[in-house]
Amino acid sequence: MPKESAAGERRVALVPELVARIVPNGFEVLVERGAGEGASFPDSSYEEAGAQIVADPYEAETVVKVQKPTADEAARLREGEVLIGFLQPLTDSEGIERLADRGVIAFAMESIPRITRAQPMDALSSQATVSGYKATLLAAERLPKFFPMLMTAAGTVAPAKVLVLGAGVAGLQAIATARRLGAVVTGFDVRPVVREQIESLGANWLELGVTGEETEGGYAQELTEDQQRQQQDELEQRLPEFDVVITTALIPGRPAPRLIPAGAVAAMRPGSVIVDLAAETGGNCELTEPGEEVVREDVVIVGLTNLPSTMPYHASTLYARNVQALLLHLAPEGELQLDWSDEITAGACVAGKKEVTA
Repeated sequence: MPKESAAGERRVALVPELVARIVPNGFEVLVERGAGEGASFPDSSYEEAGAQIVADPYEAETVVKVQKPTADEAARLREGEVLIGFLQPLTDSEGIERLADRGVIAFAMESIPRITRAQPMDALSSQATVSGYKATLLAAERLPKFFPMLMTAAGTVAPAKVLVLGAGVAGLQAIATARRLGAVVTGFDVRPVVREQIESLGANWLELGVTGEETEGGYAQELTEDQQRQQQDELEQRLPEFDVVITTALIPGRPAPRLIPAGAVAAMRPGSVIVDLAAETGGNCELTEPGEEVVREDVVIVGLTNLPSTMPYHASTLYARNVQALLLHLAPEGELQLDWSDEITAGACVAGKKEVTA
């Protein structure tokens, strides 16, 4: 496990707790010196778990990372070496080609098939859980109001009203967290099938008259232009009712769907907050600036990216469990057994499998 080099990335791909579990299964774990410090895992904790602290972890047979490797890091990988991480195969074809040219066998965590037996490896869901939780905390901190209803000697304070757009893992976590903080929460998704999940968390369902189908992977299918326009028009009418809007709509490999036009932001009450979890792919709000927090039309718009890295301890722990599950699948006894007839192995591999025989 090398130290992550991407700017602002504090997560790591293995934590001491998981190292202690895989070493007895035949794995020898090499950790680059200082790799876990940003996530509050000192070298000593890895050593106690059975790992070796080294200067060059790339000498291993398998390299596990969070972010995709830089060109320099990719150059350190050898032919036949296995790489596991978030490799962005749908948006970084150049990086995937670079790995393929070097003969690296690359497994992308975001390409894990969404099937029942692969759920322990589902890193997209584990990190979305962190994002949904943190998005709600960011909103609560920036809203100039209390989230819960308070009954005080000075009178009763009404609770904040929160709208969550998108009821995937991040959206459902945002709903649950806002409810715990005492807000009145409403959820919306174009997939009617998730209405029961929203209401089971104690939230209300926002009816906009726009529905879409669910893809095989569980995502919402992209709406037609007419449906998008209708959705925007309906939201523009309803958004002034809410103090906070958290948007979570994403389509893998595509720009984020535009849910909130500039006119809808202008219609919101001054001091309202929008937290856009789709900022990294352009944003669900027209006025979102990826990586920035801005004020437009007296509304705070939070477009911060890589929220899981802001909670690196638990984000790393969850991600490491996903990595561990994949490692044990690929190397059950500590020895690689790459079965290309297996749906998980073949589906997650984005480079190099042609150079390996079953």
